[in-house]
Amino acid sequence: MKRRFALYLGLMLCLLSLSAARPTFGQEPYYSGKTIRIVVGFSAGGGYDAYARVIARHMGKYIPGNPGIIVENMAGAGSLIAANHVGKAAKPDGFTIAHFSGGLFFQELLGQQGIQFESRKLEYIGAPFQDSQVMGLSRASGITSMEKWFASKTPVKIGGQAPGAANEDFPVLLKATLGLPIQLVSGYKGSADIRLAVNSGEVAGICNAWESFKSTWRKEIESDQVVIVLQANS
Repeated sequence: MKRRFALYLGLMLCLLSLSAARPTFGQEPYYSGKTIRIVVGFSAGGGYDAYARVIARHMGKYIPGNPGIIVENMAGAGSLIAANHVGKAAKPDGFTIAHFSGGLFFQELLGQQGIQFESRKLEYIGAPFQDSQVMGLSRASGITSMEKWFASKTPVKIGGQAPGAANEDFPVLLKATLGLPIQLVSGYKGSADIRLAVNSGEVAGICNAWESFKSTWRKEIESDQVVIVLQANS
């Protein structure tokens, strides 16, 4: 009888110790004490960068464990460098979020060279905003309306990044469909770089999201240095 009681007591202690340990593991969230990276495919100071930094300030408090969130800019090739990095090099451990142009998914379908990620292997989280693409031109360029643009005897220089980025794809479509005189100047690392080029007169304008214009081009819009002449989508 004593032996049986000792056995029962031992089992009970083991069960109690396990039940006491389980909540400890269950209450320790996966992201507790960890850091999440948001990899932005464009340079600092542009719309993508601004949205990512706003998200980084607040998203952590909505994730169990309240992880820290940092923003890393990995600019180049219209955000393709960042997309390839997250798709191939980053560990699939839930600590890396990519913020790159959605146009790259269409470029993947079209077989664009240089794409090394597979969209089907990426987990879609969401979009920071619903954008409306507009064309903004410097008042100094003299092109302040569509009528003046169509009448221009020389191509109007528009800044872009790379195929897959909206500020490059939309001007190409506008030139092909409307016959607008456009000279695309490609290779910029972000809309912030194009903004500097517009301000210096290197290019006349950019096709960008109105939401981005409002947040990162506010000074130029309010001072009427940049004129919105076209909405590129409805």
